Amino acid sequence: MSEDVIPRGLPAPLPPGERLIWQGRPSPLGLARRAFHLDLVAAYFALLALVEAVSAGRPAAALPVLGLGAGGLAVLLALAWCAARTTTYSLTDRRLMLRIGIALPITVNLPLREIEAAGLRRFPDGSGEIPLLLKAGTRLAYLHLWPHARPWRLARPEPMLRALPEADEAAARIAAALAAAHGRPVPDWSPAPAPAALPGRLAAAGS
Repeated sequence: MSEDVIPRGLPAPLPPGERLIWQGRPSPLGLARRAFHLDLVAAYFALLALVEAVSAGRPAAALPVLGLGAGGLAVLLALAWCAARTTTYSLTDRRLMLRIGIALPITVNLPLREIEAAGLRRFPDGSGEIPLLLKAGTRLAYLHLWPHARPWRLARPEPMLRALPEADEAAARIAAALAAAHGRPVPDWSPAPAPAALPGRLAAAGS
């Protein structure tokens, strides 16, 4: 790759000798469901509509609530689509980069040697999420990362690659890159249908 060529999703060309291994981005619908809790919001408005209809004794009474709920879901879907379209996860042989941000894009650089461990959480549709545990002393602001952060890890935020359509491939590449960066044997790993620990520096973790 020519040094003056900027790879898609990166703010600048890679330094000489650094090699791009993998890139990916979240699925908009997956991000809406996992990060923006689309399913939970839909269930909430459905319950409100049911209560309103039962209280009023007529189904039509639920229409205003359903309309409000539809508007809220549309907003969440739009936010998730914008977040997914402006996000690129990039893995090189030296670091993992998160290009994130809708209005003000930023690039979070995570040297592989600063990543203590990673995890993989699979979902039934084949997508998954990969949280990254950083070494002690490596601090990132939770709000700067969100929604690309593991939920509820406020004291020690963990960046997370969210709603990846092909999470198994990403996990395998990250496992190999982390093993190489830490001087460990590159693990032999193949996709599994159910959550399972990955050898080397990559271990299963839930959110």
